[in-house]
Amino acid sequence: MASFSSSQYSDCPTVVGISICTTFICESISWLLIYRTDSYKTLCFSIDRASKKLESMKTTASNPIKKSSKVKKMDRFETTLKESNRDLSLFKFKSGVVVALVLFVVFGLLNSLFEGRPVDKTLKNTRNQPITSLDSILDMQDDIAASIENRISAWTFLPKGNVITC
Repeated sequence: MASFSSSQYSDCPTVVGISICTTFICESISWLLIYRTDSYKTLCFSIDRASKKLESMKTTASNPIKKSSKVKKMDRFETTLKESNRDLSLFKFKSGVVVALVLFVVFGLLNSLFEGRPVDKTLKNTRNQPITSLDSILDMQDDIAASIENRISAWTFLPKGNVITC
């Protein structure tokens, strides 16, 4: 069993705090750019109205005489519904682009904040020997890795077993 030090987990509250703040920022951007605007509410209302009208037209029994005019009217409502859905999707896409930019800034901040720190502090070479590409930390021989290394060596004329020191 490896002993875990408290310094190993000291960055966890920072990362969790930044992710919670980022979530609130992204949701507030979505609310500001999408859900509170009048155009979003108008589009939602027109979609609801057109879909209800289309459903009622499909369920009611039709007269054979007025069938062609009813089909044209249903096609008009379907076209209106498709256009409204397209406009709403475009509206949400614009907000998604802004949220993506915010996330890129946050990831850049996290990258600069944790730059140069090791990701895994528990990995140690206990053999005090260099680790080659055929070896692993668990001292296992891997036939697949050996065949891949043989092929790479044959094609690139590089020697097998390039050493990686820990």
